[in-house]
Amino acid sequence: MPTIYLLFSTAFFVLVLSTPSLLDARDRNPPSVCSYELQVWNTQIRTSVMKKQVRHAYGELLKSEIDPVTGCTVCSEDQVTITVPPLSPFSVCFKLAPKIGSLIEHLVREGEPINTVIGYRVIRSRGPADSAGNRTEFSNHSFGTAIDINPEQNGLYENCTHFGPECRLLRGGEWRPGTPGSLEKNSDIVVLFKQKGFKWGGEIAGRQKDFMHFSMTGY
Repeated sequence: MPTIYLLFSTAFFVLVLSTPSLLDARDRNPPSVCSYELQVWNTQIRTSVMKKQVRHAYGELLKSEIDPVTGCTVCSEDQVTITVPPLSPFSVCFKLAPKIGSLIEHLVREGEPINTVIGYRVIRSRGPADSAGNRTEFSNHSFGTAIDINPEQNGLYENCTHFGPECRLLRGGEWRPGTPGSLEKNSDIVVLFKQKGFKWGGEIAGRQKDFMHFSMTGY
């Protein structure tokens, strides 16, 4: 019989997710429908636009709607909600939910300063922009394969090859190393996630630094 993992908080038990045997069963019996709410990031006005509901047969998934690294999809039906009090619930792909759920539960239980976790949200915020300034590729959050921790104090910056005055804050709060809840290379949160195979957005190679962000690829 498959086992259900229960996470213990100071107040009560919380059902989080299931064992690999149940995940294998889920792979063999995919849903019939794929549905999600789509947003698109516009580089000209620097905000999300074109919010709309998408719904089609699961068997008609486009290649762009499937993450090539994990096989997770943009479908809400492929997401699992994780609840670890006192955090607000968040969702991630069912394939990564056991790992992410156990990591967050462990860190909260150990007293690490985690105030906010954001997971699944479908947005085209990567890739080249079209003539109207709209990005054309899905982010890792769209597949439920990325999470943001404490975005209110670990912002996303552009023009930021190395962190300094030239970096421009795009989203979230200012990154202030040394303050509780700020994510740094040697902080316990970052170290543990990296040990478990995730990459940290604060170490992205290039002109962006996303200090709140964890994913399998770093982006």
